[in-house]
Amino acid sequence: MHFRSCLMGLLGALLVALPWAAPAKGLPSTNVAWQSAASDADIDRAFAQARTEHKPVLLYWGATWCPPCNQLKATLFNRQDFALLARSFVPVFVDGDLPGAQKLGQRFKVSGYPTTVLFNDSRAEITRLPGEVDAPQALELLKAGLAGGRPVRAVLDDALAGKSLGADEWRSLAYYSWDTDDGQLSAPSELASTLVKLAVACPAAESETRDRLWLKAIAASDDGQGVKVDAALRERMLAVLGDPARSRSLMDVLTNSPTEIAHALIEGDAAHEAAIVARYDAALQRLQADATLSRADRLGALTARIELARLDQAKDAVEVKLPAPLLAALRTQVARDDAEISDGYERQAVITEAAYALGRAGLWKDSDALLKSNLARSHSPYYLMSQLGGNARKRGHKDEALSWYAQAYAKSVGAATRLQWGSSYLAALVDLAPQDGARIEKTAAQLLADAATDSGSFEGRSARALKRAAAKLASWNAGGRHAQALRRLQARLDGVCAKADPAQRDDCRSLLKPNAG
Repeated sequence: MHFRSCLMGLLGALLVALPWAAPAKGLPSTNVAWQSAASDADIDRAFAQARTEHKPVLLYWGATWCPPCNQLKATLFNRQDFALLARSFVPVFVDGDLPGAQKLGQRFKVSGYPTTVLFNDSRAEITRLPGEVDAPQALELLKAGLAGGRPVRAVLDDALAGKSLGADEWRSLAYYSWDTDDGQLSAPSELASTLVKLAVACPAAESETRDRLWLKAIAASDDGQGVKVDAALRERMLAVLGDPARSRSLMDVLTNSPTEIAHALIEGDAAHEAAIVARYDAALQRLQADATLSRADRLGALTARIELARLDQAKDAVEVKLPAPLLAALRTQVARDDAEISDGYERQAVITEAAYALGRAGLWKDSDALLKSNLARSHSPYYLMSQLGGNARKRGHKDEALSWYAQAYAKSVGAATRLQWGSSYLAALVDLAPQDGARIEKTAAQLLADAATDSGSFEGRSARALKRAAAKLASWNAGGRHAQALRRLQARLDGVCAKADPAQRDDCRSLLKPNAG
């Protein structure tokens, strides 16, 4: 990292002040007749239309700030072929920050942003699309689901029972977004073993689908659960890495889980660790240079290379030693992307990923400079402020971290978003400045005031944010050290609960009860 100063000069020269392209206000895209939904009545209208028109419903759940959501808007929703396909379904958008949206999220088992679910007109889930695959793959999955796809639960049950499935049904399981279904099809603790069963049952003729199931099983395996890679499976996976077409089709898994996959391949064959890592890195370099992939996906491949280079270093190490050519490639790609991107959605997806990658490479000054230069150009600057806070915290700069977290909370927009950002700021205060009781109490009081503005504050992601905040306050009040402050906060909460939806009042009132002292 001795050459950081000269390359920082190059980066600074390229970080020109390009304006963010203004996103379509309130909708994922302007080329599709999205119906915004935030209540049961909105959803009922959409399904009534679907039954009348004999169409499925595509439900997209997202948030303005979410980088993967912005990636979908930049690469999938804005495509003309997606717009044409949208004539075959009723497109529904649920903005997680709208009043009532979190209740809908619980109803449809969607919590992580983004989640895209295809339902038949009887409200049975056909498939749940992964946000990380590239647009052409997503379109093919959607087309298969629209072409008479069965509910995914029935498909999974038949697969596990050894019944015959069609090629598209096997693909629907291999591409299913297991990470965003709140354990509907498989409990998280059983996911790896479920994927192993599917990989074993998948016909050999469906080679690409089988590869995906095995890779996802390996990525999900941990603590002895799931699959232990034997010699035959290792050779199969190394063949995938060595084949440009096969690794391209599995891009999303290879770039999202490099550490887990590499460790699994190396385990039991440590003598060949260098060769395995080199084969994996070569596959990622091809993806990094693949012009058919989006900027975010190419950057994701480079980020995965950084994770591979960190394999023998502490997982959370702040200062790391990586090969100089890798650092140079990262700086060059980040600078080029920052200079070239004009679409606001793409910028939110790529810049946040780039800042993360720079941090993982130990290039903290570069990461900070990139984020700061983009604050005025972001439609959601509070997300970048949170990253700046995280950067400072990792380096032990407590005051700087708290300053950024405070600014992020102050600038955050939207009911659910404010609770999430406020909860994060409160947690940082308790961890980094537990002696500052006045600021902790003030922030907690503001969080409760925010909760009072949304009828869905005690449901879904919002409820989880408030519970995290309550848990932090409980740890801060251990032994009754701050009992008076907690009693004052409980009094504020009682006022919020009195005005809350009757169905939520018990959850509301119990939030701080154990902590009040």
